[in-house]
Amino acid sequence: MLEQRGRESVSSIAQGVKQLPQLLTLLHKETPPPEEPALGFFTDTSLCIGCKACEIACKQWNQLPAATPDWSGTSYDNTQHLGATTWRHVQFIEQIERRIPAGTGQSAQQTSSTLPKLSLFQPMDSAEAIPATPPGTALPFFNSDRWLMHSDVCKHCANAPCQEACPTGAIIHTEYDTVYVQQDICNGCGYCVVACPFGVIARDTGGDGQAHKCTLCYDRLKDGMKPACAKACPTESIQFGEVQELKKNAQERLGLLQEHGVSEASLYGADDKILEGGLHSFFLLLDEPEVYNLPANPARPSNHVLPTSLGTIITALLMGLMSIFFFSNKE
Repeated sequence: MLEQRGRESVSSIAQGVKQLPQLLTLLHKETPPPEEPALGFFTDTSLCIGCKACEIACKQWNQLPAATPDWSGTSYDNTQHLGATTWRHVQFIEQIERRIPAGTGQSAQQTSSTLPKLSLFQPMDSAEAIPATPPGTALPFFNSDRWLMHSDVCKHCANAPCQEACPTGAIIHTEYDTVYVQQDICNGCGYCVVACPFGVIARDTGGDGQAHKCTLCYDRLKDGMKPACAKACPTESIQFGEVQELKKNAQERLGLLQEHGVSEASLYGADDKILEGGLHSFFLLLDEPEVYNLPANPARPSNHVLPTSLGTIITALLMGLMSIFFFSNKE
């Protein structure tokens, strides 16, 4: 009996010795990939035609399930928002009787009343001259109504609030300085969801329960390919490349539009002011950011940790002093 137990212990020790190299490999750290230039998107909303080719290309490449079109009754936009299975979303922003940009001194109703009258349904006299299009109007109806198209996506923040809030380290910055969620580490806690000021990241409640968002086609980047959405865009509204180069292109495009009278055009996220580092996916907008459901000054939750902690400590000290004073008077 003793000999048998001795043989079993010797064999178990031998098996442990054989497995030791495999256990040690778990402690081995892989050499990180070399740093690459920061990559991102520049989305020019003035070129977007709302075709949703980017949405479909994103779903096809990433094998995301199709969503049933849901008509809200307030817009022709049947996607409505980004989600765990919708990483690109083309917004349709219908502006009926929109406000006239400041400085014109006219309301939308006043402008409509002074617009040129065209015989749209009657033959025109050949001698009748077609008036020039007044500034701020849109063909063919010469009114103030318009649709704004905006292909929304993860902003890939330089200082990402979702990464700061993640307790497991599942959210990282890749070698391309893009924000990526490691699905094998994510535990589905949802802290990143509430931390994101743009409403980008979401948990797949009907699937694995984990957080999902745009990866900027990280697998395609590794092979030197464009992200699927940028490749599919027919108007080049979505531009992909090095962030610094894209910022130069954005400034040139902004200057061109303003030179042609589009004074309301502006860049969103192209500087370092937003989230104390800027966005690697930024936009050219034709109205205020809030119109596109973008916060003008998004907050980083980590900035509130110190004030809240100090407030909690001070409150605890005051409560302690009051308790001491109360019990001392009671005696």
